[in-house]
Amino acid sequence: MAQVFPRSANWASKASILVGLVLVGSILAIVLNINRIYFVNQVNVPIDQPVPFSHKHHVTGMGIDCRYCHTTVEESAFAGVPPTETCMTCHSQIWTEAPILEPVRASFRDNVPIEWNRVHDLPDFAYFNHSIHVNQGIGCQSCHGQVDQMPLMWKAESLNMEWCLDCHRDPAQYIRPRDQVFNMNYQYPADQESLGAQLVAEYGVQTSQLTNCSICHR
Repeated sequence: MAQVFPRSANWASKASILVGLVLVGSILAIVLNINRIYFVNQVNVPIDQPVPFSHKHHVTGMGIDCRYCHTTVEESAFAGVPPTETCMTCHSQIWTEAPILEPVRASFRDNVPIEWNRVHDLPDFAYFNHSIHVNQGIGCQSCHGQVDQMPLMWKAESLNMEWCLDCHRDPAQYIRPRDQVFNMNYQYPADQESLGAQLVAEYGVQTSQLTNCSICHR
């Protein structure tokens, strides 16, 4: 039987295999690392909202505590999005005619909740409980960044699994006294390593289980 392909075609077949392997490897690299790209994870990108709410003004300027609006953060998996009634506690008295606050007044008047856009939106296969982290000494700032300096809200961390595991593998480096959890100006002390180890034991943080897949994937 006559040879179909000349010997000179061998290089083409070898090259096609190499190109195929490179292509498959490139696709896998993109899929596995796409969440690290700022364009995708939107780290440091302000999220548009129906009302341009400024944490910097309300927290730093007015001194409002996180728990005034996020009422369930200490007792529930969900931190809680404040209802319009919370906003109107103040804005029925001040800035009552400000055009920028008309969506708030309309929400209160028509009894229709404001549809805020999620900034920290974990995938459905990841479970996160705010109350557990708060009650075991993890500050708001550790995950949400310097919220008190944000005129508009953005995501300060990627929230990728490897980022979460950095804390779960060694929580002592991030844990703080419970009375400092909501302190946005808290500074870790020079002896954080020993203090963290002490607090981990005091708060009963089960470090042996924190890297178990079922902790976050239920």
